[in-house]
Amino acid sequence: MHQHQCSTPDQHIRLASAMIANQGIYGHVTQLSREHHLSRQWLYLLQAKGQEAMKREFVPKYQPTEQELQRDRIVLTLLTECHASREGMQKTLEVILGEHVSTGTISAIIHQAGQRAQDYLKRQMPKGKRAIAVDEQYSSQRGEAYLNIVDVWSSLVLASIPPVGVDTESWILLLWQMQEQGLQWKLTVSDGGKAIQDAVHKVTPGQVHQRDVWHVLHECQKVQGRINREGIKLQEQMPKVEQQAKRVAAGQKPRGRNPKTDVAAHAAELQQMEYVASSLSYLTTNLQRLLGIVVLTQQGILDSTTRQEELDAFLCLLRELCEVTPKSMEKEIKGLYRHVQLALPGLLGFCFDLDEVQQSAIEQLGVAAVRLIGWAWQRRAILGPKREQLVADFAPTWQPVAACLLGAWDEAVRSSSAVENWHSILRPHLAVHRHLSADMLAILAVWHNHRVAPRGLHQGQSPMMRSGLASEPTDWLVALGYPPASAPPVRTLYSLASVKPDTQSIAA
Repeated sequence: MHQHQCSTPDQHIRLASAMIANQGIYGHVTQLSREHHLSRQWLYLLQAKGQEAMKREFVPKYQPTEQELQRDRIVLTLLTECHASREGMQKTLEVILGEHVSTGTISAIIHQAGQRAQDYLKRQMPKGKRAIAVDEQYSSQRGEAYLNIVDVWSSLVLASIPPVGVDTESWILLLWQMQEQGLQWKLTVSDGGKAIQDAVHKVTPGQVHQRDVWHVLHECQKVQGRINREGIKLQEQMPKVEQQAKRVAAGQKPRGRNPKTDVAAHAAELQQMEYVASSLSYLTTNLQRLLGIVVLTQQGILDSTTRQEELDAFLCLLRELCEVTPKSMEKEIKGLYRHVQLALPGLLGFCFDLDEVQQSAIEQLGVAAVRLIGWAWQRRAILGPKREQLVADFAPTWQPVAACLLGAWDEAVRSSSAVENWHSILRPHLAVHRHLSADMLAILAVWHNHRVAPRGLHQGQSPMMRSGLASEPTDWLVALGYPPASAPPVRTLYSLASVKPDTQSIAA
């Protein structure tokens, strides 16, 4: 006989209720099977599902005690604030609460908080178009890394996922996921990884992708250091070369595998290396100046077009320097030239939005006034770190234009330091746990987003507050659904004071 199964929820409910109500009555299951043309196995499956649903609905849920809630808060605080391992948390709980908590229980607490944190992060997206910093942090597994996205203006951690393959597809999937959660951005900044660049161009074609200027300058510093060390090495070899030359002049054979006996040639090589070192230092200093947010000249403030011309001249000079570099360092200079040449198209992405604001200010106040405002902004750490303080020092007629200029300069994005700072927060936890799961990453992200800066320019503010998602500081554990912290147990206040010294041990 062909068996027909019911397909609507109402039919499921009626049959499950009938099976539960008439449970134990002989022949009832057979009768239902014949009336509805259903198998006995299907009816018993409906009965089991109905009983399970009733248990979930009517059985009272377990309510944790006050001590268990405090235990959970202590575990999560030790995880975030103290970089504690599970074994370290276990020992601390024994000292503070006087109870033994298994590592399995600690893992369950972290897992539960991690699930809440992941749901919380999906709902907490800043409004408007943002500037995001994206970067990878490599794990212990070869070719895999943690992918991180951080809001540049507020340092709000938007996404941090466990290690995946570092390729274009992984970044595309993550960026699509962020778009589905409601995140919008108008520019991205990274250290120049190829996978990141390809993903950004495919997900948001036509948008500005800023190259981190500090990575390029750091590459210049590394090459500068190698050339300086090579110059010192040549200078230290000069007495040995002179000694070898004396041996040759005396008719003796020089010593060593590859002896240098020509003092004049060695001195010329040393002079050439010193010239390359000083030239590269000059070029690097100018590159750093040209990549500044505000570049002052005698004529005013450089715009993006003039900067591009200056950078093209920098590349020409660097290429000429490659031709006069000694062979021992020629590869280093050529590699630096290639690195800067590839990075150059993305280094000035922050300038294009500034051109319009600066030109409008020049039309209203004049070149000299805008140059003075730029001079003051460069010295804002002395004149007034807060924008309002600096604006108040200008004439009342200048203040609206000055506020607009200072705001544009403050929000200019040219580095991925926000995501690099997040990496520095994760490194101690990686050193302790070796691997960070999605739960732990979400917990750390929520904790960081609610952490209030104790000092500095953002003193008294958290990333949540700077991004506009909160108006006042809030406890991150309360945000995840945990009750506010209560007073600690009495034993935690007086446990150390109540310990009496062992007089017999002291006497011994």
